[in-house]
Amino acid sequence: MSETIVCRKKSELAKVAQTLISTYPDHRIFAFYGLMGVGKTTLIKAICTYLNVFDIVTSPTFSIVNEYHTTDEEIIYHLDFYRVKSLDEVMDIGYEEYFFNGSYCFIEWPEVIKQLLPNKYVYVLINENPSDNSRLVHHKAFRSL
Repeated sequence: MSETIVCRKKSELAKVAQTLISTYPDHRIFAFYGLMGVGKTTLIKAICTYLNVFDIVTSPTFSIVNEYHTTDEEIIYHLDFYRVKSLDEVMDIGYEEYFFNGSYCFIEWPEVIKQLLPNKYVYVLINENPSDNSRLVHHKAFRSL
């Protein structure tokens, strides 16, 4: 299944977040693709709000990993691999602990670690529509072989 959602304004992000989580109830890994500044972190904030995260959601560009907590005492991981220079850095942070523990894991710049992504994840591509500044959020379940 593949779908594209048109998001014309920031207030529509809550609906996009709900759609992503409810469309893929058996998925915990979401890989977010898109150009710098297109809204990956902003959409992840909306998803975390939908999942009842009570921590402040920020971009983990410098820390690589942020850990958030929900009102249901679940842990959510937010990873950003933009500044990662080698797969050794990803190995050093113990990526397996995040990817394979059953918690939600939202990954920005996953193309950097493509070969380490789990076999099952949700691909989310955000593009800007330059004619009206809306966002096109394309998503599909992905299973690598």
